[in-house]
Amino acid sequence: MYPFVHLHVHSQYSLLDGQASITKLVDKAIADGMPGIALTDHGNMFGVKEFFNYIKKKNGARKDKIKSLQGLISRLEDGSATDEEKGEDVSAALAKARLELDTIPKADFKCIIGCEVYVARRRLFNKEKAMGDYSGNHLILLAKNMTGYKNLIKIVSKAYTEGSYGRPRTDRVELEKYHEGLICCSACIGGEIPRYIRENKIEEAREAAKWFKSIFGDDFYLELQLHKATVEFANHETYKIQERVNEKLIEFSDELGIKLVCTNDVHFVDEEHAEAHDRLICLGTGKDLDDPKRMLYTKQEWMKTTAEMNAIFDYVPEALTNTVEVCNKVENYSIDHAPIMPTFAIPEEFGTEESYRQKYTEKDLFDEFTQDENGNVVLSDEKALDKIEKLGGYDKLYRIKLEADYLAKLAMDGAHKRYGEHLDEETQTRIKFELHIMKTMGFPGYFLIVQDFIRAAREELDVSVGPGRGSAAGSAVAYCLGITQIDPIKYDLLFERFLNPDRISLPDIDIDFDDDGRGRVLNWVTQKYGKEKVAHIITYGTMATKMALKDVARVQKLPLPLANQLCKWIPDRIPDPNDKEKLLKINLNNAINAVPELKEAEESNDPVMRDTIKYAKMLEGNVRGTGVHACGTIICRDDITDWVPVSTALDKETGENMLVTQYEGSVIEDTGLIKMDFLGLKTLSIIKDAIEVIEQTHGVKIDIDNIPIDDKKTYELYCAGQTIGTFQFESPGMQKYLRELQPSTFEDLIAMNALYRPGPMDYIPDFIDRKHGRKPIEYDIPIMERYLKDTYGITVYQEQVMLLSRLLGNFTRGESDSLRKAMGKKIKSKLDELKPKFIAGGKSNGHDEKVLEKIWADWEKFASYAFNKSHATCYSWVAYQTAYIKAHYPSEYMATVLSRNLNDIKEVTAYMNECKSIGIAVLGPDINESMVKFSTNKSGDIRFGLAAIKGVGAAASESIVKERKENGPYKSIYDFVERINYSVINRKCLESIAYAGGFDSLIDFNRSRFFAEDGPGTIFLDTLVRYGQRVQQDKNNAQQSLFGMFSDSGSDIPQPRVPQAEDMTNIALLNKEKEVIGLYLSAHPLNRFDFILRKMCQAELGELDNLTLLNGKELAVAGVVTSVTPLTTQDGRRYARFVLEDYNTSHEFMLWSKDYERFGMLIEVNSFLFIKGKVQPRFGKEGTLEYKILSMQHLAEVSENITTLRIELDIHEVCSTLTDMLLKAIKENPGKTNLQFTIVDKSNDVKIKLTSKKYRVATTPALMEFIEQNELYYSITM
Repeated sequence: MYPFVHLHVHSQYSLLDGQASITKLVDKAIADGMPGIALTDHGNMFGVKEFFNYIKKKNGARKDKIKSLQGLISRLEDGSATDEEKGEDVSAALAKARLELDTIPKADFKCIIGCEVYVARRRLFNKEKAMGDYSGNHLILLAKNMTGYKNLIKIVSKAYTEGSYGRPRTDRVELEKYHEGLICCSACIGGEIPRYIRENKIEEAREAAKWFKSIFGDDFYLELQLHKATVEFANHETYKIQERVNEKLIEFSDELGIKLVCTNDVHFVDEEHAEAHDRLICLGTGKDLDDPKRMLYTKQEWMKTTAEMNAIFDYVPEALTNTVEVCNKVENYSIDHAPIMPTFAIPEEFGTEESYRQKYTEKDLFDEFTQDENGNVVLSDEKALDKIEKLGGYDKLYRIKLEADYLAKLAMDGAHKRYGEHLDEETQTRIKFELHIMKTMGFPGYFLIVQDFIRAAREELDVSVGPGRGSAAGSAVAYCLGITQIDPIKYDLLFERFLNPDRISLPDIDIDFDDDGRGRVLNWVTQKYGKEKVAHIITYGTMATKMALKDVARVQKLPLPLANQLCKWIPDRIPDPNDKEKLLKINLNNAINAVPELKEAEESNDPVMRDTIKYAKMLEGNVRGTGVHACGTIICRDDITDWVPVSTALDKETGENMLVTQYEGSVIEDTGLIKMDFLGLKTLSIIKDAIEVIEQTHGVKIDIDNIPIDDKKTYELYCAGQTIGTFQFESPGMQKYLRELQPSTFEDLIAMNALYRPGPMDYIPDFIDRKHGRKPIEYDIPIMERYLKDTYGITVYQEQVMLLSRLLGNFTRGESDSLRKAMGKKIKSKLDELKPKFIAGGKSNGHDEKVLEKIWADWEKFASYAFNKSHATCYSWVAYQTAYIKAHYPSEYMATVLSRNLNDIKEVTAYMNECKSIGIAVLGPDINESMVKFSTNKSGDIRFGLAAIKGVGAAASESIVKERKENGPYKSIYDFVERINYSVINRKCLESIAYAGGFDSLIDFNRSRFFAEDGPGTIFLDTLVRYGQRVQQDKNNAQQSLFGMFSDSGSDIPQPRVPQAEDMTNIALLNKEKEVIGLYLSAHPLNRFDFILRKMCQAELGELDNLTLLNGKELAVAGVVTSVTPLTTQDGRRYARFVLEDYNTSHEFMLWSKDYERFGMLIEVNSFLFIKGKVQPRFGKEGTLEYKILSMQHLAEVSENITTLRIELDIHEVCSTLTDMLLKAIKENPGKTNLQFTIVDKSNDVKIKLTSKKYRVATTPALMEFIEQNELYYSITM
């Protein structure tokens, strides 16, 4: 049997065409004894880094195994082996080890990086479909060495950036330019040479072969493929074409001296995956499985073994062996690289690299970069030289030295601004240390770039920048440079938490910008450093469980309701049956094991249902498409395509194509590229908008970065737990703890921010008790108070562990960070290494060993929960800023919060409820008071923004407000339509404003009249629009006439009369209002049943989303039906899904067949329902709860069936005025409900119950509103 290597392989990164995972491809090749494997995805290199990393890992494991066996053999030979290693027979153990060692390949498994590129038939910039430019000829390119890899990057990248037309295309000019280091194969029957043969253009095929030979020389190979379909529903024509093409290629090989290789066009791993791949092709081409005209593969495209390939190509053995020749040509090279720092432009007057070369010798640089910040020698000569080499050698050190000196200048300038002219010793020492570490790690340029674009954001672009996030806030230099806004020295934040001097790791500064300005900052960076040097980072979207089901169901034509039902059966959480504390990964296998209905569907008699699940399992997790990382950005020193391949994506903000790396964020830094995260933080936009609104409303300009940290009103807000709408502290649980804690310092807020998360949350009650003196504040060792005082003796932060390890155990900065990392990630080997050092250091400082053991044990227990104080401090400061604004300017702040959350109705509803609770009314839109966004009026109430109305938009809103400001309020609806700009305000816009009630203040008729018929095929709103346009036209004509005469009223055109028509029902109007503003605002359809919801319902509908807390309870809920979906089972039984909505929440119910028979007639859209049910285990589904509906009624029926209304009156509050008002209300609402009273004398603990014999009432909205407004306690019974 001849050896063989696969050279034509598509992974799942051949999007919606390949179905093979890279790990399985590599594993199968290694298991088959192949010496290597190529990766040649269609037109891209998306999978290359994963491919390289996995093979590197496999080679590393193989080397480790060889080393381990060699060590075992050596120990067995010299007698030092353990008894366990020796076993019963040393000779047998030795023989076994030698045999195992002999079977392991000694050479590395080859990673052959390649791509199946598309070659344009003309030039890559020609893009005329009629001329055959769409897509292109296939061609296999393989990188032989680093030169070839870099040239492949250039070809693939340019195919995207310049040649994309149907596919990313290169051309012959590019191939000739970048051919060095590349091996080329003629590809499948889609290649240029095979295409000419298929078209019987033999001479053209011969000339093409000669051309490729002239470019690639002996590195050009003619590629044979032979896929003989063996199943009926497959492509049988391809084999015949391949036979004819192969015959001619073999002739060319003999004639032109071009070697042959054989390949299998691999698209999936094993033969059993052929049908799943077939469905993937349907997805990629948008076809159904039963479409007779759809694309079909031969279903032979699995990764065949060496034996299988020998069986196919036994008649051309050289084609098999030549694949190994290609593999042997490929060198072992690494695509990883040390950090490639972008170049920051330093002012020439400060210095240049050339001047530094004249000023400093290599000896000067050697000393500066290998000694500590105080000039002490800390490295051996060998380690020092190794460090110089890792930094890029002396040539690179001159640049780093220049950048470091300029960074030091900027840092010291900033330090004097932050701390004053005279810096204390602690500050000087800290800054000096940090600058030295940044320099000797080679990162000063990074910090220069970051401070530069942050400076530009603040000073040039009017963009709000966050105070910092993550561990970067631990840097005093970053604080001095303005990168962060929190003083790390004041708050005990640690630099080594950010950059550990004992290990080289790339700095990672994540920056928050306001939502609106983030794009401007990115654009500024792109313009400054060059488009070719800045790129976004790609993301890969995979087929999640539900998506895989839906995709396969669609191509198989499984009925949509059944597909939706399958998806609904996929649980959100799957408990591990062997450990209830753990959750299993959400995938089809685990879901099927957990959900009986899915198991039943998998074993269904319906082949379509059965196959849907079968092939969804195979396709689940497959890469489906690409996206762009939300914040990750690459800034490179060079053209990015000098290092990694790029593709393009559409920039949603500019509409232009932007560069996107083809390697994802988790691996991109391995290649040396520097990643920075530009994040958009909505809270910064809220703060910025609120400050502008406050300045407009009150004439007060808030300097938000310099507000007092001890503001009384702000802490009163926190103590009251009134934090809804503020940053980080608004959850109900947090509000509860804030009320208990009564925070009085900023440190209290930082601690709460760090503690309020799973795990540490258990310590909050103890934290609160210690603050209030209910529990003593104790320290294991008195000197620990220095770092634990602010948290009342409780270790809350990672930084506290680090500082205490230094204080107690003499750890270095680097060791303390290693301890933090080891504890957080539970790295036992590292903990075992550090613990003896801590105990020894503590004992040398005079501390008791038992106490030190206890401290270490406490740290091990809590450190995995301990939070990054740097991050907690920064975000607590942002939170404090929001609380400060809310405390002092609640209306303006909440108006801004509402404006920024328009697309989340649930949030808007919660914020409107918060406004109500603090006495701020949220008023509907009004054409004479609303601004573009939510705003506050003179009364301090919030007015709905015009742009928040669906269908209106910012341009129309701005036009309406501008006209109002310039020419005064609109006097009537006629005045409004006469004045507006119809070029930006259309009929749809006016319709939305009318439905939203925006014109209510201008009219004396029901808003539904706007939509009443006003002549054949027209409505009143159309009449108004035509009237306004005619008036404007007349005015324009008059201005252009000789006299420009106009009547006193401004126009002689009569104002149209409001048509007579029946008004829409209240519920219809409210539904229209909700349709255009997203919620019920002027009133709620449920208002007339409000008393039932509050007195007879035990839960909001949203609480049914988490049934665990309600298990075993009988609950009544109520609401209005907003949607109904009738469904039918396979055997014809009817069932339905419907959504019920109350004031703030909603819930989707299922009515299965039996329940549907009982209650189906009640579920109609706009029906008001009262439902009673019980939370209980679902039948046949262990561990799953359901809300079982027991009864269902119309709310009106419930209201009519109320038998008793009991009103409670305090004897001391009863007066003639109240009794007269109450009697009047009773008389005005007669009915059948018994009326009872309870007279209460609380001072004497006396209650008297009375029943009215004279009056019975109806629980009408008017009566219930009277009771509510007068704050009378009442109860109702049925």
